[in-house]
Amino acid sequence: MIPEKLLEVLKKDGVGSIVTMGADEPHVVNTWNSYVRISDDGRMLIPAGYMNRTEENLKRNKNVLLTFGSSKVAGKNGPGTGFLIKGTAEFITSGPDLEAMQKRFAWARATLAVTVLSATQTL
Repeated sequence: MIPEKLLEVLKKDGVGSIVTMGADEPHVVNTWNSYVRISDDGRMLIPAGYMNRTEENLKRNKNVLLTFGSSKVAGKNGPGTGFLIKGTAEFITSGPDLEAMQKRFAWARATLAVTVLSATQTL
């Protein structure tokens, strides 16, 4: 479900945005492309140090939007591309997904696991 071009983007320098719906308005946090890992079952796994408001929002509404891009990957019309990812997400606070994440990022208190429903190239 995750396009090869998006996998290429995640290997390059860049920043991603994670959008959840709060009680009154959307909430946005950022992460680095290089932090994202893809699980064997195709979920995007992202280390969470804080993201407390994101976690609270997901308790009410598991829908999430993410964007990732890189100027280093060829896009539809030239250099640079980006993706809009729609999915559902949950915070994992114990077990193998968290343990694997903490091996790479000792500061991670949780793993944000995103089940990708769609990934659309936007550039």
